[in-house]
Amino acid sequence: MSHTDATYEPPAPPDPAEASLGQLVSSVSQQIPELIRSEIRLAQAEMAAKGKRAGLGLGMFGAAGLLALYGVAALLATIVLLLDLVLPAWAAALIVTAVLFAAAGIAALLGKNKVSEATPAKPERALDGIKADVATVKGERP
Repeated sequence: MSHTDATYEPPAPPDPAEASLGQLVSSVSQQIPELIRSEIRLAQAEMAAKGKRAGLGLGMFGAAGLLALYGVAALLATIVLLLDLVLPAWAAALIVTAVLFAAAGIAALLGKNKVSEATPAKPERALDGIKADVATVKGERP
């Protein structure tokens, strides 16, 4: 009659005080991959939890942006109505529209300048550092 035990227990590592160097190296070489796998699983679980929180936060930022957009639209309508008190309605709306297009043009030019400052999109300092590290390892002078 055979009896199988449903729970498996890995062999206990040798007592470090009594183990030979070979046994210690063997034990470490078996434990390191499992340690790395468990650290990777922990990192995955942690990133998944952080991702959920970040997604919720980004959704809230999106809702805030949409509400702010509606607020700006209401403010612009208020400005048109205020100008309508001293100008015809079409002139009030035209003035507000012209100011909005001018502001959009200025923002586009500033954005274009910032994008051109950020190109090329490669981490030049980091690449230079890596090249210097490789040269140092090869025994060359950077």
